[in-house]
Amino acid sequence: MLALVMLINRSGSMVLPFLGVYMTNHLHFSIENTGIVLSFFGIGSVIGSWLGGFITDKIGEYKVQYFSLLLSAPLFCLIPVFKTEAGVAAIILLQSIVSDAFRPANSVAITKYAKPENITRAFSLNRMAVNLGFSIGPALGGILSAISYEFLFLSNAVAALLAGTVYIIFFRKRNTLAKIKAKKIKEVIEIKKENSPYRDHKFLIYCFFCMLFSICFFQLFSTLTIFYKDTAHLSQQNIGYILGYSGFLVVLLEMGLVQVAEKYLSLATTLFLGTLICGLSYAMLGFDYHILTLIISMSFLCVGEIWALPFMSTITALRAGKNNKGAYMGLNGISFSIAFIVTPYVGTLIAEKFGFTVLWIGTGILAVGIAAAFYFIVPWMIREKENSTEIMH
Repeated sequence: MLALVMLINRSGSMVLPFLGVYMTNHLHFSIENTGIVLSFFGIGSVIGSWLGGFITDKIGEYKVQYFSLLLSAPLFCLIPVFKTEAGVAAIILLQSIVSDAFRPANSVAITKYAKPENITRAFSLNRMAVNLGFSIGPALGGILSAISYEFLFLSNAVAALLAGTVYIIFFRKRNTLAKIKAKKIKEVIEIKKENSPYRDHKFLIYCFFCMLFSICFFQLFSTLTIFYKDTAHLSQQNIGYILGYSGFLVVLLEMGLVQVAEKYLSLATTLFLGTLICGLSYAMLGFDYHILTLIISMSFLCVGEIWALPFMSTITALRAGKNNKGAYMGLNGISFSIAFIVTPYVGTLIAEKFGFTVLWIGTGILAVGIAAAFYFIVPWMIREKENSTEIMH
């Protein structure tokens, strides 16, 4: 049911991929100023991820999720009211804080309702819902934005409101039962105080490389769409179709590729390959941008993200304790959110000063280094966790 809520919410995910195009073409911002404004989405995402993780450990994931969904709706409606760089940056910052508080709470809910041996598959199922919604949202968004950008923001608002309503109806009773069960357990067992993830040095290093990976990957939502529009000369509808294709392909392949990785590959090898393939997908664009190359590149990007993103969440869940999962998920979410600050500004700056060819090839080179880092860091973290568990027993 969590996946269904995510599907409804993400089916309205039309705004983010088109924010760059909206600001450059509709509001006539410069590419550099567009990158700066988009960075405020990342700042809000950092704040939202931290705040969502902190509050989740205090009041539970149920309240955080429905507050985030319901409050997002009016904020989406307010975005087209603002026409200046400062105004758009401010409303995007606020909307991002509210929306991204949802993510760590949602991750905690997955670990709460999934069996331990099925955590990666549960994250993958949730991501399938995200991508199925993402295949619907941008495709529809490309059509609607060609008519009116106001439809774009209104559709996101309706989807958030509907997702929040469905979530409350289905999980209200389940949350009440879970609270009663937790209270009984607390009366029997004294809850052990667990360390903060902000003092977990190995996890901080891991999150740093997750951030670098995200800087590479999340160009999908900023510089890549601008590249499609300005260099490859795709229409907004065709941009929407390619993004929709990516979501559909992930839905089609995710569970199968995740099962292959779980059966035949270690966590370190899976992250290594996923990161490497994502880097290759961007590097290809430095040499050619024919429509066939764009589709092949997007296909590689989809395979790479399948072998990277859900397993990053799994490693975070395994690293966390029983009572600080919100904080761990929040910190890992911050590493992704920082990318939303850095990627739009740095990506558009490099593209404007040196050209997209330098940007894409540089992204590929950076991805190779990140892949190598994951290959050594992940086993290091797993060995330490196993040793500490053995000592406790």
